[in-house]
Amino acid sequence: MSPIIIVVIALALLYAFMNGINDSSSIVATMISSRAMSPRAALGITAVAEFMGPFIFGIAVAKTIGRGIVNSDAISTQVILAAILGAVLWSLLTWYLGLPSSSSHALIGGLIGAVSMGAGWRAIQVSGLAKVLIPLFVAPVIGFGIGFIILSIVMRLSWDATPSINETFKRSQILTVIALGLSHGSNDAPKTMGVITLALITEKYLNAFVVPTWVILLSALAIAAGTAVGGQRLIRTVGGKFYKVEPIDAFSAQLSSALVMVTASLIGGPVSATQVISSTIMGVGAAERPNKVRWKLAQDIGTTWLLTIPATALVAALIYKLLTRSIQ
Repeated sequence: MSPIIIVVIALALLYAFMNGINDSSSIVATMISSRAMSPRAALGITAVAEFMGPFIFGIAVAKTIGRGIVNSDAISTQVILAAILGAVLWSLLTWYLGLPSSSSHALIGGLIGAVSMGAGWRAIQVSGLAKVLIPLFVAPVIGFGIGFIILSIVMRLSWDATPSINETFKRSQILTVIALGLSHGSNDAPKTMGVITLALITEKYLNAFVVPTWVILLSALAIAAGTAVGGQRLIRTVGGKFYKVEPIDAFSAQLSSALVMVTASLIGGPVSATQVISSTIMGVGAAERPNKVRWKLAQDIGTTWLLTIPATALVAALIYKLLTRSIQ
């Protein structure tokens, strides 16, 4: 393989690793905050589920990212390199600051910025971009609504239960966090697969968009490794600062998030795990008591999400400009 394709693959796997840290730590946040399991055990279980996700629920999202957003015939490998590098730099920055930013938004923003600078807007498929952006922005709203509904149903079903039911909710979180890990692995790992496969097509190593088995394995391993490492600062932000998370809240939020993400993965819609999980936590809290949620923190996180796509688009465009100047 050429040096540039090796660099692209390495950066894409680093992106998957950072994605595992940023997003998957959010998956176990409520489990840890509700004291259902220790951080290491929760992250370990989730890491295994993350790896298995693409093999169980498929890699439909890979086709959406690698084939639906840009025209592969109109871009170069340098464009892909700039896009993934912009996403990686943004993920590193938000990880360092402890902000639950969206790795998915960073990747989409990187692609938009690099492709626009390198090949112009004509290389972007508007219909495919809409298929990506709509789930990214609609999923949190749906997550909030489902979280509200699920908590309301669970509270009604257990309204006359004894306090011992908290232990049931704690034990049940093992199943819900596995489901959430599987759904996240099948939604986020394929994003890396899509980028790598797109690069392989651009460099003429592939003639059609078919994700090689080794790409699936490496991408799944990278996101699982990031999950195993975990992100303790993000766990505290997502799991404890919205409100005091009880076992019933954690169970309901995890179940709601898993339902949203599994559905998105099966239809090939890329979503942000951090957004979905945070919004379901807020929906669950609002169903119990609206003033229980610390809405100011939610506003701060929402602002970060809105800034991610334009920020990474700008970073990726500048990186592409620097790459082309260095080559010349």
